[in-house]
Amino acid sequence: MRPERLQKFSKVVSRRQADLSVILENVTDMHNIGAVLRSCDSVGINEIFILNTEPHLATDQIIIGKKTSSGARKWVDVHYYTDPTSCFRHVRQKCRLVLSTSLGENSSDLYNLDLTQSIAFLFGNEHAGLSAEVAKFADGNFTIPQVGMVESLNVSVACAVTLYETFRQRKLKGFYDENPTLDEPAENALLEDYVKRHDLKLRNKKFVKKKD
Repeated sequence: MRPERLQKFSKVVSRRQADLSVILENVTDMHNIGAVLRSCDSVGINEIFILNTEPHLATDQIIIGKKTSSGARKWVDVHYYTDPTSCFRHVRQKCRLVLSTSLGENSSDLYNLDLTQSIAFLFGNEHAGLSAEVAKFADGNFTIPQVGMVESLNVSVACAVTLYETFRQRKLKGFYDENPTLDEPAENALLEDYVKRHDLKLRNKKFVKKKD
């Protein structure tokens, strides 16, 4: 690996936010999932959760193409679940709070929240939103303020807005300079993993060329 490439890997890894994640329930549009992955990678999120609770979506894995995610799928781990209890047990190993999007009376304005806390953001699908079963796992709800006629945003847009407000707050507090969410052993392990992924991609390319 070229030194400048390794340096980029090291810089990216040092800014990964280990206490920040996204959960998508029953989101079916691959383009939306791909867009969420790109936003997550962009703000330093290392893993997300896809939870399918509807019977016709009960699958352990969804194939997300490289074009759909613009390559972010390679660097953001995706955990697939069909059981909410198992999913949120995993989420809470790293994230203390789960906040969902909701138009309810008890929802807080996104811009009034402290997003430097350890948080997983929970988003529902494009049509029905969150199921009542999954909404119970949230510790609180928030809304993204809007002044137009339409009171909802596309899920990938809502996620991007949320993540970039989170990025803004964390950047102001120096989370991307002196990262308090990732200790040195975890950072070294993640860097080693990224190097292995890079090497595997190169080997696969060479294999395809040789086969052709």
